[in-house]
Formats: sequence, C-alpha cells, structure tokens
Amino acid sequence: MGMAHVALAAVLAMAAAAATVSASPALGVQPLSKIAIHKATVHLDLHRSSAYVRATPAVLGGQDEDTVWVTVKYGWDNPTPDDWIAVFSPADFISGTCPNPERYPAEPLLCTAPIKYQYANYSANYLKGGKGTIRLQLINQRADFSFALFTGGLENPKLVSVSKVVVFKNPKAPVFPRLAQGKTHDEMTVTWTSGYDVSEAYPFVEWGMVGAAGTRTPAGTLTFNRGSMCGEPARTVGWREPGFIHTAFMRNLWPNKEYFYKIGHELSDGTVVWAKPYTFRAPPTPGQNSLQRIIVFGDMGKAERDGSNEFANYQPGSLNTTDRLIEDLDNYDIVFHIGDMPYANGYLSQWDQFTAQVAPISAKKAYMVASGNHERDWPNTGGFFDVEDSGGECGVPAETMYYYPAENRANFWYKVDYGMFRFCVADSEHDWREGTQQYKFIEECLSTVDRKHQPWLIFTAHRVLGYSSNSWYADQGSFEEPEGRESLQKLWQKYRVDIAYFGHVHNYERTCPLYQSQCVNNEKSHYSGTMNGTIFVVAGGGGSHLSEYTTAIPKWSIFRDHDYGFTKLTAFNHSSLLFEYMKSSDGKVYDSFTIHRDYRDVLSCVHDSCFPTTLAS
Repeated sequence: MGMAHVALAAVLAMAAAAATVSASPALGVQPLSKIAIHKATVHLDLHRSSAYVRATPAVLGGQDEDTVWVTVKYGWDNPTPDDWIAVFSPADFISGTCPNPERYPAEPLLCTAPIKYQYANYSANYLKGGKGTIRLQLINQRADFSFALFTGGLENPKLVSVSKVVVFKNPKAPVFPRLAQGKTHDEMTVTWTSGYDVSEAYPFVEWGMVGAAGTRTPAGTLTFNRGSMCGEPARTVGWREPGFIHTAFMRNLWPNKEYFYKIGHELSDGTVVWAKPYTFRAPPTPGQNSLQRIIVFGDMGKAERDGSNEFANYQPGSLNTTDRLIEDLDNYDIVFHIGDMPYANGYLSQWDQFTAQVAPISAKKAYMVASGNHERDWPNTGGFFDVEDSGGECGVPAETMYYYPAENRANFWYKVDYGMFRFCVADSEHDWREGTQQYKFIEECLSTVDRKHQPWLIFTAHRVLGYSSNSWYADQGSFEEPEGRESLQKLWQKYRVDIAYFGHVHNYERTCPLYQSQCVNNEKSHYSGTMNGTIFVVAGGGGSHLSEYTTAIPKWSIFRDHDYGFTKLTAFNHSSLLFEYMKSSDGKVYDSFTIHRDYRDVLSCVHDSCFPTTLAS
C-alpha cells in the first residue's frame, strides 16, 4: 500500500472514530460557545465613517407584547462572508469589567457573550453591495439591547459598529408563566420571571374558578448570582442576570374544574403591573375515573424562529415539537419533559428564551421537568457523572426557573399523582444504586401507590437506566448507562412498573415487556392480562441532533425511529391504556400499543414480584 493510501486509510479511520464519538448527546456544540468573545477587539473609531447598524423600532412592547420582531439594517465598505451581527443585552456590553480577568494575559475588552447572532450575509445583498437587512426576534429579558457588526468571523471577532439602544416599554414586566402540579393533587403552582425584586414590588397571582370571583395569593421570590455557578462559561462570558423567579401556590382546587389566573406585581404606589390572563384545568383526584392524557418526551432544546445562531444544526426538531404541542393543546392534560431542556450549557440568556418558547404550553398545562446531564453535570459538585455537560450551571438555573414537587430541590426526584397514574420521576445525574438516598425514594414512590385506584405506574429518568440499542451503549456492550438497571430492575419488577421512560438518546425506541434482558411476552401491540415485565421507552427525540442506533437489532427492540417525536399516554379507565408515538414533523401516530387488564392481573404474582406464600387453612 502506498504512502498516500496509508494516509487516506488513517484519515478515514479517524473520521469513523470521530463519527462514533460524536453520536453522544454531550457533544452537540452550543452555538454561542463558537464565539471567541474574550479575543474580541474594538475598531469603532477606525470604521466609523462607513460601518453602521440601525435597529427599529427603538421602543418595543407598546401593546405589552413580550415577544417582538426588530428590523436591523447594517453595512460597511469592506464586507466579508465572515461578518456577523450580534445581539447584546444589556446594551452596554463594552463597558463592563470582566469578572475573571486572571484567565487571560490581559483583560479582554468584551467579557459577555451575545444572546444571539446571525451572519451578515444572511441578507442576500450584503456581500455584493455592503448593505444588509435582517429581522430578529427578541423577548423581554429585563434589560435593553444593542446590535453590533463584527468582522473577523467568530474566531477572531473585530467590533466595527454598534447600534443605538433598543428597549422594551417595561423591561421588568412579569413574563412566561410556567404551571406545575404541586405536592398534592389539589395544588397547582405557577412560576414566572420578572425584573422586580420584592423590595420594589409585591408578586402575586390572582386566580379563581372560571365564572367566580378571584382571590390573590402572594408569591415567593428566588434568584441566583454569578457565585452560584460552578464553572465556565456560566461564571464568565455566559453569565447574565437571571432576574427574579416567583412561585405562587393555588390550593384546594376542585378536580377537573377550569380556573383562571393572572400574575402581577403591586408597586409601592398601589398600581399593579399585570401579565396576560390564562386558564388551566385542575388535576383529577388520585384514582379518579376520567379521560386522562399525558405527554412525555426529553431532549428538546430551544431554537430561533428568526434563523439565527445556527440552531438549525444544533436543535433541528425543537420548534416542530413545540409547535405540534401548541397546536394540540386541547388534546392532552399534563406534560413531562424528562431532562435536557434548553441546552444552555452555561449561557444563561438561553434559559429565558426557552421559557418563552414553551410558554404557550406551560401557561396552560402543568409542565413537569426532570434533570438531565445538560442541566446538572459538572465535576466535583456531588453529581454522579464527573463531566462538564452543564457548562458550569450545576443545576442551579433548572432548579430555580422551574418548580417541581421535590422535598429538596437540589435532589431532583419527586412523585406525581395524576388521576389513575403515578409518575416516579428520578434524577439520573445523582446516584440511584441500592443503598442511596435516591434508591430509597424510588422504592417508596413505587411501593406506596394503591394499584386498584391508580393502576398505571410510570417510571422516568433522563439517562437510559433501562434499555436502548443506541450505538454508543451497544459499543459498551451494555445497552444502558453503566450500572443503569442493575439495582433498579428488581424494583420495577417487584412493584410491577408498566412503562419506564428515558431520554438522553436522541431517537425513539420501544421494547417488549422485559425483565433481566429477556422478553417475557411475545405480543407487540395489544397486551392483556398479567404483565410479566416492564416496557421500556426511549423518547429523547424532542429536538436535539439525532443519535444513531447499532446496526444489529436486539431481540427486545420492537420499534425504532430515527426521527423527532414525542409520546402520549391516554388512560380511558382503570383497565385500558393507550400508548402513542407521534412524529414532530406532522403530529401523526407512527407506533402504538394498548394495555387491557383488571386489578387481579396487577395482584397476581410474576417472577420476583411476590414473597413466598403458604397454604395455611
């Protein structure tokens, strides 16, 4: 073999190895991380004569909108394909002092990443005539905005022009409400973000049964600071003030009744700053026999409707999934997003943008979240995985921006009773093995449900603690996270878990009913009578770049789909459950199965589910 062929073979081998590694969801590149902002230099004086950026309108949200489109016109005499437009917020991004200058030989002039960017030649005439126009979508994020023209690409940015300031009419306004079920079935919580500290305005929710008078309930307020972050970029260029996060509790709800609510802040002079009014339907009583419909998916991410930030490559299916769920709002009752939410990876501005993206859902339906590696993982911070997937967030934004009914919010595990369902939501970023605090929670959650009234028992976690024929799990020979199911499978079997859901792997897969890697039922779509094992579902195709399967299909894999989608559970009564998998592209069902059984089928003993019995008379 000649030297050229040897070299080519080596390159191909390296490419194949890289392709295998890049299948891991941890390796998606957050677009903002591509910007070497610490290397940016300022050239405003040199190019002032020709370079310009102008944004209109200058005042946003005149009708109290929280999302607006801005027109940005720009140009200069030396256009290149690498020029780009950045959106900064706060607007005075040049004047700030950097928090951690000892990292660099000299303190950089810019120490804040933009909240989004777009290449200047996105406008068709820019390279030819040196002038361009783009439209960018902004959300109310508690601060003013400016738009900047850079040359030199993302790797060596040179600032050549900055626009005048653009600002929302009320940048502090309460925005993007997020409902979640509380610790009891008759409690709904609402969480939102504003720019008002409690010393400036009292946060509250006004709410009541539709058609009745409302009552006001005060909200608690939380925030966090740069010191709450565990590493870079969250502590450095990715930091942005999160504002104030408020949560109010609406209690003693009547089951299935329709309620209205409106969040607000009472200023010191007695005036109130209101957000838009919304309605929600109260949860059913545990065990209640009514139609109950639940959405489950993971790994959605966020995207940009204006085409900026290259999110089309990073989270390609995110908006499709969001839009399908918005279109179908009337046909489900509660959502479980099982980890990996915005993939902010330490760029804090992205959390606001994610809450805005899902607000049409979360303002009307309980939006229950779980902890994923991109929310929590950072070395030496008490997590189970010693990796840097959170970009230094170490769980703080996720645990603050969203409410979930955990006993300790830093331990991201909790249970939800919803009518005939019990959900046991685990935290795969903390140790789940036998003897741990989380293992005790999981056993208590599974063991304390009354199956004659709540027959449908569901387990969820972000990482695959069950089964997946994803390529990197197959390469490890385990088809699971290391030690994923070894401790838990006896609990799933003993307490007869119907379905175990996971994300992390960005595709869809459903198994046969399984126990100890063996199919315990040959049926594929209609299950009846005693279930001898648990059905495992990977629903990680919410929107992030897709994961590859192994080419050899395991015997236990019933259905696989290398596409974006979400799943839906429908309980018609105590004996009939429908599972459906829909693609995000069209909302149509591509896989489904039913379970039909009676209470005695749950009681009957299967392998490793009952203690020894006697024939005492």
